[in-house]
Amino acid sequence: MTLKQTIYLDHAASTPTDPLVVEAMLPYFTEVYGNASGIHAQARASAQAIDDSRRRIADVLGCSPGEVVFTACGTESDNLAIRGVAWARKQAGHGQHLITTPIEHHAVGHTFTQLCEKFGFEQTVVPVDSYGVVDPAQIEAAIRPETILISVMYANNEVGSLQPIAEIGALARARGITFHTDAVQAAAYEPLKVEDLNVDLLAISGHKIYAPKGIGVLYLRQGTPFLPALTGGGHEQNRRPGTENVPYIVGLAKALELVEARRAEENPRQAQLRDRLVEGVLASIPDSELTGHPTRRLPNNASFVFAGGEADPILIHLDLAGIQAASGSACTTGMPQASKVLTAMGIPETLGLSALRLSLGRQTTATEIETVLVVLPEVIQKVRALNPSYELAD
Repeated sequence: MTLKQTIYLDHAASTPTDPLVVEAMLPYFTEVYGNASGIHAQARASAQAIDDSRRRIADVLGCSPGEVVFTACGTESDNLAIRGVAWARKQAGHGQHLITTPIEHHAVGHTFTQLCEKFGFEQTVVPVDSYGVVDPAQIEAAIRPETILISVMYANNEVGSLQPIAEIGALARARGITFHTDAVQAAAYEPLKVEDLNVDLLAISGHKIYAPKGIGVLYLRQGTPFLPALTGGGHEQNRRPGTENVPYIVGLAKALELVEARRAEENPRQAQLRDRLVEGVLASIPDSELTGHPTRRLPNNASFVFAGGEADPILIHLDLAGIQAASGSACTTGMPQASKVLTAMGIPETLGLSALRLSLGRQTTATEIETVLVVLPEVIQKVRALNPSYELAD
């Protein structure tokens, strides 16, 4: 079955830029184009746009504008946060022990690894359960006198499971430990008030919330020890140098406001479609399994494994049929091994190789979901037919 129009179910990888975001950005490409570091009228207009955007984002996060740092993406926000705090706190003699989980995005996990291998830090990787959720009690048990930083993502980018961020943050705060969360996947759907979350550092990426690729933000709590990883001009209060990307900053502010305004309507709508998708897949495809927490998950995320399946052929057949999806994280698609997230959840390697992530968005419709429920069983059947080792369980 080939569709006349494509169905895009890879919003966890990237979202289309909202037309209202594009509209807000346009004047800053051709009309207000000055370098915000100057003193003439064009420069002042650019600086004013940045200041206004910073204030609007701070309103969404419930913080002061001075705690908002603009970056190029979520990966950079994570890197700046983790390195900046780890270096500063170690230099101040606070310790060198870090705590994280095995399901973090590579922007976090690889940064922790480098800090340990190249800079003399130590880390404890706290395990997750079969749903991909970490137990705050295990985080607490991993804390040492020399622990300086804990990093736990808000929502997993592959299976959509939500973490008990506020509870972990409270543990960290009570012990004077800096707490960072990668909120890149969560930002479009979950509350972002930093005081409620008990976070000191929070990362957001524009292209996950209907803003363009190439813009991100880091919330950096005032007073948090921080050593900049980049040097140059005095931009962003010396925390992230480089000429500001004014149109994208304006677009990010608009996108974040739209996310906040639409959350109460979009979350239940997408969750209803997701639930229909999950129900239909599990009912129509034997030997299929939902990955991640069944209820405490992002409203747009439906992730599965299929015994006897293989991710790349599944994705190719879906794409040929007009359905665009992903296998786990977009950053690991194409690697000939099961994702570290599924492995950490205890899913066997052979089963993990069949992972499929269907992530919904604002434009996803009920008709599209019903179409997927017709096409996907046919695709899985085709892929299994090519696997001589697969035999349907009785």
